[in-house]
Amino acid sequence: MPQTPGPVDGSGPPGAAGQRWLARLQAEYRLERGRTVVQHRHEGPLRLLRSLYPEGDAVCHSVMVHPPSGLVGGDVLDIQVALQPGAHALLTTPGATRFYRSEGPLACQRVEARLAPGSRLEWLPLEAIAYPGCQARNEARFHLAPGAELLSWDLTAFGLPGAGQAFDAGCFTQHLEIPGLWLERGALDGGDALLKDGALGLAGHRCLGTLVFAAGGVLSPERRERALERVRERIEADPLRASAGATCAQDSVLVLRVLAPVVEPAQRLLRDCWALWRELLWDLKGQEPRLWSL
Repeated sequence: MPQTPGPVDGSGPPGAAGQRWLARLQAEYRLERGRTVVQHRHEGPLRLLRSLYPEGDAVCHSVMVHPPSGLVGGDVLDIQVALQPGAHALLTTPGATRFYRSEGPLACQRVEARLAPGSRLEWLPLEAIAYPGCQARNEARFHLAPGAELLSWDLTAFGLPGAGQAFDAGCFTQHLEIPGLWLERGALDGGDALLKDGALGLAGHRCLGTLVFAAGGVLSPERRERALERVRERIEADPLRASAGATCAQDSVLVLRVLAPVVEPAQRLLRDCWALWRELLWDLKGQEPRLWSL
């Protein structure tokens, strides 16, 4: 049965002094008689809402909810996803993941996904927001068996430009990995003006977006080149074309990156390119989760 142990220590509302939330979610997707179904269990304030099938039985859409809506120093979100052969899951969130200011302890979100042969995962959470003064780590690892394929994105916003709160203190570390295929890891210190504003860094932008398509085997040259051609055409028509690009990181991994001053334009570009790759590489329409239009 699901368990909700509450804070690791202390009491009171989330974020109170001395209180640390530890939350875990385990979700397993299986293909049963043509329908992808999910079994899941949780500990603490992290869970899946009911399964949705807006495009038929083969693809299970899941919404992952973290009721406290953010992490303070010492909080941990531990997310484990497994896909059995032939299963296809799309996971998203109803809102941003917020990493709040910390007096020292690290806040951490860990995602570990394992894809069996012939399975497909779409990992599409809304943006992560690094608040001024946060001490945070956001990491995701995707293990792909031969024949498995992944579409995943990451959007990170630094500070709250609309509220005049610059990311001028704290540290945010990001770790994205497909073991044996691709690794991207970096840390941004709020006091590092050269990295934030330099031409070889964020160049004054405060949102970083990454879209990845990866396979558990070598992609054919024709498939790779067609996918890159189409997203490059989309990038060229976008206002962010000077700060976006797509490349083949290696024979099994396609990567699109974009910098933007705020989240919304980067998010629009990633959604459009996700839909393009979904259609080209999987022959599926870009069926956006209903939450994205609310």
